[in-house]
Amino acid sequence: MANEVLAAVRELLPDIAARAEWVDESRRLPADVVGRLTESGVFRMLQPRRYGGAECDPGLFYEVIRELSGACGSTGWVASVLGVHPWHLALFPDAAQKDVWGADPDALVCSAYAPIGRLEPVEGGFELSGKWQFSSGCDHASWALLGAMVIGAEGRPVDFLTVLVPRSDYVVNDVWDVVGMRGTGSNEIVVGQAYVPEHRVKRNYETTRLVGPGQKVNRGPLYRLPFGTIFTTAVTVPIVGTVAGCFDRYVGAMQERVRLSLGGGRFVEDPFAQVAVARASSEIDASVLQTERNVAALWDLARRGEELPMALRLRARRDQVRATERALEAIDLLFKTAGGASLARGNRIERAWRDAHAAGVHVANEPERALALYGRGVFGLPVEDTLV
Repeated sequence: MANEVLAAVRELLPDIAARAEWVDESRRLPADVVGRLTESGVFRMLQPRRYGGAECDPGLFYEVIRELSGACGSTGWVASVLGVHPWHLALFPDAAQKDVWGADPDALVCSAYAPIGRLEPVEGGFELSGKWQFSSGCDHASWALLGAMVIGAEGRPVDFLTVLVPRSDYVVNDVWDVVGMRGTGSNEIVVGQAYVPEHRVKRNYETTRLVGPGQKVNRGPLYRLPFGTIFTTAVTVPIVGTVAGCFDRYVGAMQERVRLSLGGGRFVEDPFAQVAVARASSEIDASVLQTERNVAALWDLARRGEELPMALRLRARRDQVRATERALEAIDLLFKTAGGASLARGNRIERAWRDAHAAGVHVANEPERALALYGRGVFGLPVEDTLV
């Protein structure tokens, strides 16, 4: 199925690229594009086979996302975020999975993982309230995964959870009007007061420890992988794909360019431009190769049923944030050397530069915190973080 998905997606790329400017201006993905991505199987790649999914090698999913992002950063981002949520949902109790996929295996789930919701224990579950920003693709989803805190008797948080909420229990406010990744429709979700049954709740601590009710019914290796690799990679790969796609367009656009300053001459004969292209392409390659290496290593261990060492999980997190950094360094080089031609609104280089930098501010792409965790591990200090 995975190879068929990639082939189907490649047929969509010309149209997706042609509509990228409209997506940027409209601040959302067209419903028919989401529908065609659904038909191609993108959103089922990490979904359990028990519910009609492919349950495939996650590396194949990321390959699809890179190609989509190369055509349109916003489309790639939404496909990646909505496409990774079936994997997370598969870690929940089977009753929650059945709630979502029982009637519609193509149901989409958005998210806002920041634990800002408030959970009050009630009989059989919790009562949820809160307001969450930045839920990418939420207009196309019928369910949401939301971060929340259980508040103790003294008014302090005693546990951090992810809860599953149906579209009928929340409101989407159209507030997304930003510099980059404009087409992701990452709007605001508001829950006034909603009942969340116990089976739609997942403890973040259990997820980090790779245990939970979902693995009892979804026994494949895909669901033995860490959230700190699968999800964080899903928010880096669109950036790398956006920059890689921009690089290809940049090289094509500069072939016939003649400088009007700096002595004139063909752009491609400028040694400084040649060095910039070399550096940018190297950064892109390093981003892809390190990410692929770590995902493949974890996937191989999971398939063999072996333990996933913390050193490897930390390495994957280290290289994931470095992949984002490298991609941003590459797009900065391309943007700078393209000169004034890259400044025009709607220019593909300009849009890719905005998209890459906007996606780079996602909390999972924050380098210092992740790199410090790797350093702690190397020095033998304890590491506790939900994104490892």
